[in-house]
Amino acid sequence: MQHLSQLLEINNSDLARVLRLSLHGLRAELQEALNTAKKEDPGISQCRELLIELDNLLEASTKQFIESTASLDISLSKEEESNSHNPFEPVIKLEEPPATPTSTLQLQLNHLAEAFISDLELKKYLGNFQLQSYTDSDLWNEIQRLLLQVPITIAETWQKHSLKIVQEFGAVPDNNDCKQLPFIRNQLVYPGLSGSVQAQGLYLSKNLPLDPRIKLEQSDSDLYFLAGIVSTWIKYIEVDSTLHHALKSVYRFDVKPLNSEAERTKYVAVLLDCWQRAQLAEENQDLVASLRARLDLDEAIHSLVYLPPVERDSWWGKLQQEARRTLEKVASAARQAGFKVQIRSLWGPYADICAYSKDDLELDKGGIPGEVSACLRVYARINEEAYPGRVLFRSLR
Repeated sequence: MQHLSQLLEINNSDLARVLRLSLHGLRAELQEALNTAKKEDPGISQCRELLIELDNLLEASTKQFIESTASLDISLSKEEESNSHNPFEPVIKLEEPPATPTSTLQLQLNHLAEAFISDLELKKYLGNFQLQSYTDSDLWNEIQRLLLQVPITIAETWQKHSLKIVQEFGAVPDNNDCKQLPFIRNQLVYPGLSGSVQAQGLYLSKNLPLDPRIKLEQSDSDLYFLAGIVSTWIKYIEVDSTLHHALKSVYRFDVKPLNSEAERTKYVAVLLDCWQRAQLAEENQDLVASLRARLDLDEAIHSLVYLPPVERDSWWGKLQQEARRTLEKVASAARQAGFKVQIRSLWGPYADICAYSKDDLELDKGGIPGEVSACLRVYARINEEAYPGRVLFRSLR
């Protein structure tokens, strides 16, 4: 491990960056294999020890990695800088998707796909989307993940309808065959299928260990709930390749897709750093430092977005809102200690809230023209110091 450590510690090295990304990928694969390994597998103990060694290596290099990531933003071309200083320029164009592959394949669930993409109400929330799946299994998962982004009432109607359609082809819902993600409670997100179509569902499980880089004893605290959110986010970005991030400390001028290992690694590094600072501040019982750290962590959580941004009353939106509500408890504790604290989520017409935000990003689709589509960071004021929020908003053009 000596040469690994030495190479990882070299700043501004492409070779060090490749090694770091490879180790993150190796660690993720080993953790997944460990989660699904048989209990009698003789390699379990050694695999756990190897994961600990990898964690120690990667944790030691996280700070240098975040610093090198930040330097990437500074090296943007002058043209990018000049186009990005004004929050109204440039408008981020959401590219039209290519023709749906399912239209040319004879899948058992083609009827479901055709009904789904022809639903005009869904297009109000998902835009002019197309389905990209080439197998029945992938198609089932793609549709169910899209339903997590629309209002729950619409999603529930479509979930029932989709089950009715697949049952006509001999497929039946299967709650036992699910991809499991670590969380602080058990929740079936959507079922899998068995019978004529085999497809995995999605399940949040409190029985899976949280990400090993999160070292926190199980409790009913808000911090443990946020640990569950962070662990779920880390795994979910590997499940859904359509996710994006708009995390300013990683890249401030655009919404970046998370369909590459390199971009996922950068986002996860900053997400974990925000988590660790929030945990340390709470352990030190510093109320103001804790509130500042929690504001950063909340931004990292809410900066994981879809394009177009999801509805707030969707499954995804409600889970993010549940995380954001924990901010008020920290703010209340600071107020009781004598600090003046104000927190405001930024929603509604962009013209009404732009004085409270900074480095906002403008979209050309999704949501209501001229209004906020996603509040990435809340506005906060602690005593006399103001902390601007940050939003995605829909263009008026």
